[in-house]
Amino acid sequence: MMEFMEPIRQWLESYPLIGEVILFLAIVLVSWLAFKVTHHAILVPLKKIAAKSKIKFDDYIVESKVLRYLSYLVPLIIFINAASFFPDIEEFIVVIAHLLLVFILLRSAVAFMYAVNSYYETLPRSKERPIKGYIQVAEIVLYIFGVIYAIGVLTGQSPWVILSGIGALTAVILLVFKDTILSFVAGIQITGYDLLHVGDWIEMPQYGADGDVIEIALHTVKVQNWDKTITVIPTYRFTQDAYKNWRGMTQAGGRRIKRAVYIDQNSVKFCDEEMIRRFMKIYLIRDYVRGKKAEIEEYNRSIEADTSYVINGRRMTNLGTFRAYAEAYIQNHPRVNKNLTMMVRHLAPGPNGLPIEIYLFTDDIRWKNYEAIQADIFDHLLAVIPQFDLRIFQNPTGMDFKRLGDYTEVTKK
Repeated sequence: MMEFMEPIRQWLESYPLIGEVILFLAIVLVSWLAFKVTHHAILVPLKKIAAKSKIKFDDYIVESKVLRYLSYLVPLIIFINAASFFPDIEEFIVVIAHLLLVFILLRSAVAFMYAVNSYYETLPRSKERPIKGYIQVAEIVLYIFGVIYAIGVLTGQSPWVILSGIGALTAVILLVFKDTILSFVAGIQITGYDLLHVGDWIEMPQYGADGDVIEIALHTVKVQNWDKTITVIPTYRFTQDAYKNWRGMTQAGGRRIKRAVYIDQNSVKFCDEEMIRRFMKIYLIRDYVRGKKAEIEEYNRSIEADTSYVINGRRMTNLGTFRAYAEAYIQNHPRVNKNLTMMVRHLAPGPNGLPIEIYLFTDDIRWKNYEAIQADIFDHLLAVIPQFDLRIFQNPTGMDFKRLGDYTEVTKK
């Protein structure tokens, strides 16, 4: 056997470069085989175990490719140990290997952190206390230290020496990372003061945002508007600019209706006996009308008011009775939240009539259902207003002018 190998050895000594190339290819082959063995003997079984496991965290570890990144360490370690076979380029191989080692470890650490974040986002608490911003800060810090270490490897200096020299560049660093620093501080304030959650409905008109928060990251907050567009807002703006958060509505379990119907003031009048008898037939205000009538009669007797003259004493009005009906109606409506404020009130009259505002909270905060409840309430109120001898104020339309013209023609004839 030795006699067979002797010519090969002599030939390799005659051509050392070819020998080194063959040795290098052999090391590459061994490294590749080691990587494949690691992948199939360790990673594949671990993936199968993770798939069968009831714990979800290991699934995110597999999906983040942490194990795959770590598997690259095996061939890299082989190359580092084999560098001594190439004395002429040993230092170069070691430097490159160390740079790759730093890169692989950084990618593994970052992938692991994002796996933790992905798992954390499945927990209910993640909407109130997102950690993605902190993970992004940690990622930046890791990459900064990785770059410093890489520079130290390339220059042959200690990373601590390089780090101490960065102090002179503090002003430049603050300028470059201004937005990052502002966003990081804002993220702490947002979390500490519980200002914003994933899933909150916010309005920020200055940025055209009106929708649900879908992501809170280090630098940006993503808002999905109701038209399905995405608005991206710098995180630090949420501690500097005003915005409206509708979370309180969700927590209270009711969504507010605050809308007015406009009454023609010329239709407001005192109630006569015929109107009172008619109102007594309305079951929602039957007791109210009887009680109010008795109260007013008792008061007028006590002051000896001459009720033959309409302005003496107290009298019921059709508008006041309608307000009582509207309040009784919303109090008995099955979709109104009875634990929150509800009222029917006058607002200041104006050129568009007298506003009667309906103020209440629905028991369903979902948009479609909320709109349906609101429409149902106002459909009914608008329909019953004429039953109280009231008129809804409305600016004249083409049909009104046509009727006026027809009336004028008839009177002329």
